[in-house]
Amino acid sequence: MAVSNNAVAGVVLHYLEDNPGEIETLSPLVLALIEGAGPVTDAATMPAHVTWGAVAVTADWRVLHVRHRGSAGWLLPGGHVDAADRSLLGAALRGLAERTGIAANSVIPDTVYPIDIDAQIVPADPVREEPSHVHYDARFILYVPDETVRPCSAETVDHRWIPVRDLSGTLGDKLRARCARDARTERAHLA
Repeated sequence: MAVSNNAVAGVVLHYLEDNPGEIETLSPLVLALIEGAGPVTDAATMPAHVTWGAVAVTADWRVLHVRHRGSAGWLLPGGHVDAADRSLLGAALRGLAERTGIAANSVIPDTVYPIDIDAQIVPADPVREEPSHVHYDARFILYVPDETVRPCSAETVDHRWIPVRDLSGTLGDKLRARCARDARTERAHLA
């Protein structure tokens, strides 16, 4: 059973309640959901579809990044939602396990909602006959027990753990704010 457009709409609207400044970026996705576009989690849905991203975080706030074959850049583990996935969070848990060997039952999700939804333009791929399109990447914080990674995918060729303080962009800002909030909460519990 695929993740329904209604389920995605609920996740996106909840996200926008917490991040109203991102409505302009996500408005094409919201309009597609309102207008009854094809299944937005299906990779064949164009000109955009929803993907998942795993923000795998250690206790000392280091974030897993992977490098794919043929790519020089470091990315969060992520990918397309499968037809068997029942939720976006479930897709992230499944995908993280498939790509890194980190067992889903060893991971603690921060919440059922993403910390970030990033709109990424994917260039046209003539070999696959895919037009340029947008991935709306729903990124979930997943607390992992340690830094043990066993890449299980032929496309993943390397990995590294990057301290939150070294991450740039909106995701880095959001993670640093979450880290600071968690530190304040921990200090309050110790007082």
